[in-house]
Amino acid sequence: MAKRKRRKPKSRKKNNVDIRSFFERIGDSLRYNRSLYIIIGIVFSVFIVGLLAFTYIRDNYTITNVYVTGNTHYTNEEVIDMVMTDRFCHNSLYLSLKYRNKSIEDIPFVEKMSVEIVSPDTVRINVYEKAVAGYISYLGHYIYFDRDGIVVESSMEASDDVPEVLGLSFSYIVLYEKLPIDNEEVFEEILDITQLLSKYDLKANKIFFDSEYNLYLYFDGIEVSIGTKDYIDEKIIQLQYILPKLEGKTGLLEMKDYDEDTKNVTFQEKKQ
Repeated sequence: MAKRKRRKPKSRKKNNVDIRSFFERIGDSLRYNRSLYIIIGIVFSVFIVGLLAFTYIRDNYTITNVYVTGNTHYTNEEVIDMVMTDRFCHNSLYLSLKYRNKSIEDIPFVEKMSVEIVSPDTVRINVYEKAVAGYISYLGHYIYFDRDGIVVESSMEASDDVPEVLGLSFSYIVLYEKLPIDNEEVFEEILDITQLLSKYDLKANKIFFDSEYNLYLYFDGIEVSIGTKDYIDEKIIQLQYILPKLEGKTGLLEMKDYDEDTKNVTFQEKKQ
C-alpha cells in the first residue's frame, strides 16, 4: 500500500508578516491623511486670517479725507490724481508703503511732492512748487524761469499765476540753464515785482522792459509806466488804490516820476 505524502503546514511566520505589513500600511495611510488634514487646516486658517486682515484694513484704512498744501499751479483734484494713480492708492496703508521715504518728482512746475499719513483715513499731500518768476513766449512754447533766470519749464500752456515778460533779448534757450541776457539782475527784479503784486492782490497780465530796462506793467486796458525800480514798493502800494478807480478805462498811468516828495501820478485816457 502506497504511503501518502504529508503536507507541510503553512508557515505562521509568513502570516504574521502579512498581518504586520497590513497594519503598517494602515498606519502609514492614517499618518499621511493626518498630515494632509493638518496642512489643509493650516492653509484654511491662514486664508481665514488673511481674509479677516484684508477686511479690517479695507474697512479701517480707506482714505476719506485728503488735504493738499502748497499748490498754486495745479488744483487740489489734479494733485490728488497725480498721487492716487490706482484704486489701491485709496488705502492709506498701501499709500504709505508706496511713498515711504520717496517723493514724487518729474511733474511740471513742481519741485517735489510728499505724502503724509495723518490718520488711517486721512492723508496730506505736500506740494513744493518751483519758484517761477515769469514766462516768455518762444517758438510756440511758453518758457518759465526762476528768479535767477534759470529755465525751469517749457510748456504749451500759458499760466494765469505768473505774468508774461516782454522786452528781453536772447538768441537761444536751453532748459535748466540761465537765459542769456546782458542784465541778469532783471530776473530778481521780476520776482520781486510779482511778489509785491501778489502781496497787494494785484494781477498784471504782462511785464515789459524797454531797451533801458524801464518797467511797464499791463492790467487789462491800463498800461502803467513804472520806470526804474526806485521806490517800487511805494508805487505798487499806490496801484492798489488807483487801479480800482480806472476799472473799465483804457490808457496810460504814468508813475515813473513818483517819489516820496513829489508823489507825481498822471493818467492819460485813450478814447474808445
